[in-house]
Amino acid sequence: MTIVVPTETASPRFASFAALRVACLDLPGGDDAAAAAVRARQAELTKPPGSLGRLEDLAAWLAKWRGGPPRLDRVDILVFAGNHGVTVRGVSPYPAAVTAQMVANFSAGGAAINQLAKANGATLRVIPLDLDTPTTDFTVGPAMDESAFLSAVNTGYEAVRPEADLLCLGEMGIGNTTAAAALAAALFGGDGARWAGRGTGVDDKGLARKQVAIDEGLARHAAVIHDPLQAAAALGGRELAAILGATLAARHHRVPVLLDGFVCTAAAAPLAKVHAGGLDHVQAAHVSAEAAHRMLLDALELPPLLDLGMRLGEGSGAALAVSILRAALACHTGMATFAEAGVASKSH
Repeated sequence: MTIVVPTETASPRFASFAALRVACLDLPGGDDAAAAAVRARQAELTKPPGSLGRLEDLAAWLAKWRGGPPRLDRVDILVFAGNHGVTVRGVSPYPAAVTAQMVANFSAGGAAINQLAKANGATLRVIPLDLDTPTTDFTVGPAMDESAFLSAVNTGYEAVRPEADLLCLGEMGIGNTTAAAALAAALFGGDGARWAGRGTGVDDKGLARKQVAIDEGLARHAAVIHDPLQAAAALGGRELAAILGATLAARHHRVPVLLDGFVCTAAAAPLAKVHAGGLDHVQAAHVSAEAAHRMLLDALELPPLLDLGMRLGEGSGAALAVSILRAALACHTGMATFAEAGVASKSH
């Protein structure tokens, strides 16, 4: 596991909202021929057609976005960490200092994501983003100005390795379910009561404060929330912006993506609002216990792979779902065809 401290580059990839918007609109498609080849082999394997359900679809999805036979030799997990000014509103039961403490725990190998990455044969990298400088409390101003937002997007973009066979995305940031709920409300409509959940375990009073903060943020930034990218800057966080950048880079490099929970899904959602097919290379690893996650997945038409009542973050659900993809790949590559096994196929 590696802790990666981002450094400023002299020539950032995206220097303006306009440049980022162009990149979000200029998205390559997948390799339909590679997916068709997978489906053709599936039809010859010793099983009734379609009997492995989504496992068959996942094998074709991997092939489509990597442009050849599906493989999972190089699985990367990126966890981005950021701090949020809105925590001063009492929206989390934990202090912002926990973000850096958890990053240290990742480094020491003591977190759930460390164990899940190891168990599922994935390489984990954790990228903290200016933890000593929280975003602005979005109830009083934009969480990030254009420069800060684009810096985080660029960091996420550059962190993606083009040679990866699969990218799993995760996050760590006290207060970030509030930012995610505010962003989801801006993108899909509704208010704090609709989108706010209990996050890391706020009580009823904390939940009420969270709902009020979201509503105040939506009202303050009403002039820009019609624009998905400006909404992400005004209401989001650095780790959310980095996840957006990483999701975009993965699409440009044709790397398939597993999104973790509510925060990751909200972070990537602006890409789908800018481009209707922006998340075609993405699967939802799981649906979390955070109340609004299923609602957000439904809005994005992303059916989850797992539903285990998890709400940890850290990329934990995405890492766990790698095992589902490995099972899909094992069946696709390891099963015998009817001809190889000497089994009679379906008569016509």
